Amino acid sequence: MNRQKFTDKFMAAFFILIIIKVIGILAQLFHKSFWSVLGTLAIFAIVAFIIFLVLLRLEDKEKTGNSSGRKGGGGSSYIETSLFDRIRNKYEDLAQKYLDEKDYKKAAKVYMNLLRDNYRGAKTLEDGGFYNEAAVIYLKKLKNKSEAANCYEKAKQYRKAIDLYKELEQKEKVGDLYRQINDTKNANTYYQMVVDDYVSNNQLVKGSLIYRKKMEMPDEAQKILLKGWEEDRDAFNCLNNYFANIFDVKKLDQQIQELYEKTPSDKKITYLEAIKYEFKKDPKLQNITRNIAYEIIAEKVATRSEIVNELKYFNPDDEVILKDISRYKTGRNRMFRN
Repeated sequence: MNRQKFTDKFMAAFFILIIIKVIGILAQLFHKSFWSVLGTLAIFAIVAFIIFLVLLRLEDKEKTGNSSGRKGGGGSSYIETSLFDRIRNKYEDLAQKYLDEKDYKKAAKVYMNLLRDNYRGAKTLEDGGFYNEAAVIYLKKLKNKSEAANCYEKAKQYRKAIDLYKELEQKEKVGDLYRQINDTKNANTYYQMVVDDYVSNNQLVKGSLIYRKKMEMPDEAQKILLKGWEEDRDAFNCLNNYFANIFDVKKLDQQIQELYEKTPSDKKITYLEAIKYEFKKDPKLQNITRNIAYEIIAEKVATRSEIVNELKYFNPDDEVILKDISRYKTGRNRMFRN
């Protein structure tokens, strides 16, 4: 409440009370002495004045409380926030101006020194191609080793990047950067760590890809895939990739036969699934894969009658065999109904 307005209202109320009192006194004027009336008025005025002072004091306390409250989130805080926003917007506009002018260093300084935004400062330097400067900000100001390593890599500061990636335990990345600087020995040391991790997690196909594509060791890749097949660790994918890595058709034909002869009965269905792909790969492989498929189907049909449907994959154009499959299924259904 405005203090002047409060005073005006109080004084108006005070004078109304005086008038009412005077009217009351005049009504009794003829029954009391002059001094008695004057004394009554004096006492009333003193009491009213004391009340006035008390109300003023309460008003002052209220204003003091409101003032301190505004410092936390009231009017003055709003003014300060509004001013801060205007200043911030000015800095944002300045940074954008420098970006439009491709002056990335000046824009980065505005972000870091005026807007206190180290991340945008570092990102601006990175976008501008100032990778070393960006790496320092990421590392020193933001404690972000991953972004710093990435910038050092872009700057071709491979040794610095390698040190950070080692701390981050990104072994494959370390291997890649050693390979980048033609340090094959250290590259393979870290790649082998990656392979070992994949093997321990039953991801043998991924391990084989490291051997084949990054270490250029195709024989080791085949060994690890064969290991996965034999130990039943992601068996189908290991066998499928093992066959896919054999490009000589004669050698592949031989491997398909040799592996089948070593395949235990409980894995023959998986083997059948794998050779479907080899059957379609090359006409020269169709004879061996079809014969193996027939053997597996004949062995398993007694316990898995639905396996006869697999014959159509190995005889896609043979209408007779498709009819035979249909008759077999019909006859079997009749047998069960009877």
